[in-house]
Amino acid sequence: MLARVRSGALMGIDAVVVECEVDMALGLPYFNVVGLPEGAVRESKVRVVSALKNTGFELPQKRVTVNLAPADLRKDGVAFELPIALGVLAAAKLLEEAPLGRYLFGGELSLDGTLKPIKGVLPLAVAARDKGFEGVMVPAANAAEAALVEGLSVLPVTSLREAVDHLTGTRVIPPFSRQGVSHPVGRGRAEPDMADVRGQPDLKLALELAAAGGHNVLMCGPPGSGKTMLARRLPGILPAMTFAESLEVTKVYSVLGLLNEGHALVRERPFRAPHHTLSDAGLVGGGPLARPGELSLAHHGVLFLDELPEFRRNVLEVLRQPLEEGIIHLARANQNISYPCQVMLVAAMNPCPCGYFNVPGHTCTCPEHRVFDYHARVSGPLLDRVDITLQTRPVEYHHLARAEAKESSSRHHRERVEAARQRQRERYRDEPSVHCNAQLPSHLLRRHCVLSPGAERMLELAVRRHGLSARAHDRLLKLALTRADLEDHGRIEDVDMRLAIDSRALDRRGWLHSNTQGGPPPLRSGTGGRWRPPADGSLPSARGVRPQWVDGGDSSFEEETRRDAPSVSSVGAPFPSGDEATSVS
Repeated sequence: MLARVRSGALMGIDAVVVECEVDMALGLPYFNVVGLPEGAVRESKVRVVSALKNTGFELPQKRVTVNLAPADLRKDGVAFELPIALGVLAAAKLLEEAPLGRYLFGGELSLDGTLKPIKGVLPLAVAARDKGFEGVMVPAANAAEAALVEGLSVLPVTSLREAVDHLTGTRVIPPFSRQGVSHPVGRGRAEPDMADVRGQPDLKLALELAAAGGHNVLMCGPPGSGKTMLARRLPGILPAMTFAESLEVTKVYSVLGLLNEGHALVRERPFRAPHHTLSDAGLVGGGPLARPGELSLAHHGVLFLDELPEFRRNVLEVLRQPLEEGIIHLARANQNISYPCQVMLVAAMNPCPCGYFNVPGHTCTCPEHRVFDYHARVSGPLLDRVDITLQTRPVEYHHLARAEAKESSSRHHRERVEAARQRQRERYRDEPSVHCNAQLPSHLLRRHCVLSPGAERMLELAVRRHGLSARAHDRLLKLALTRADLEDHGRIEDVDMRLAIDSRALDRRGWLHSNTQGGPPPLRSGTGGRWRPPADGSLPSARGVRPQWVDGGDSSFEEETRRDAPSVSSVGAPFPSGDEATSVS
């Protein structure tokens, strides 16, 4: 006799309905599973037979064949054991087949017939709802996760016997209650507070700006200046996730089995900080089963890469396309899988191997070529995708010596960020794929970015004088728009554009040369200039002597911006870049 039971196989973060066909025929007793099963699925026949016997079912001595259709889709995991066991009972006429058609089944069987939790229950429940099934029958430990999908009956079972009793009507299992599960309220746990960080007001304002628009950040500074401490507090100033965002993140964690017991829904924005020995497959996903990587685990959250130059070059370069598109595509011989990765990239690095290049009060012991080699580990195309690049400075002693810290709290920054995000939601209400300024596509930039004449002039000069790319131009506009949202400006004002330009210190043409060899790379044809030596006549070097570049031919960027725009101090000073030599203001 032939029986059919439906289950699901994971394809990325989604589930595909799989039909478990069980045929019981005359012949030598044998149990065979076909349909491209992986190791755990092939072994399931042993656990299924033992679970049926130990539950009290006597199977006829016949040949059993199980086909998992579609046969060209790889089947992995232990979720097929419950549906296979029920299909065997139906094929042996120990169970009616009609009730089996109303549900999707999933669960791992112990040898005594009890059910263990499985991975990917949330995608399974979503597939059941989309395909019109009445409900799902899953282990009791996974019931809360499946109950996140509304309009679906969730039957929690603890053993094979309990599942059979419900399907035969002997003892009906009440559906799982959704009370307190479906809609998250507030934040799930207490997060580190910005008030714990002494000093560094410039960095706090920079992270506030990044959180308000979803921008990427790179902090470059000496060890102990608070880069890591501030990065770990960034999720605390981000807006709370919506229910739709929480579901997307939960699906990723469900596929990997990373959901904490008793917490079916991921309520907090993820914060992932992988070690720099991470492989490229560990970052973007991959492996034999093409599982999600750290990039997808940080979806709708923060991916923090500490000691950025220490990551292998091939690992960093795979970030280029995902940071632009917010999705990662993995191609394998028999499948193509896409994982979401809308992340805020936050990176930290030292200015040189010893950590004290261009740091006042310290002496750098690195030869100049080592400084250049160290910075060259971060490629220009990757740096071009970072909106905010800042130099940090050591924390001053008077901040550390205060008995009572009077620092701004995470709540203060979060309120400002949420107000800016609300303005962005109103602006993009007709753009369903845009949720913050960082996601604004290029063809919509000029529609939503209204600039003052002075801001337009500053943008033009910044692109021309600093050799910024078209991508950097777009990111400057988005960053200036975010600053305007924070200050509730009706358009991008001069001070907003000035701050956005000041926030891209490390990718300016000649920044590194000006602090090592006393000048930038040779200028393009048609531009003149000379280096003004220090007043004491010493040679420029990386040990703190900072020469000045004097343009020839046409007026400098600073002179033109001062002429066309009001002074920053007259309209409220933004945070500086941390290095006066690289500031445009």
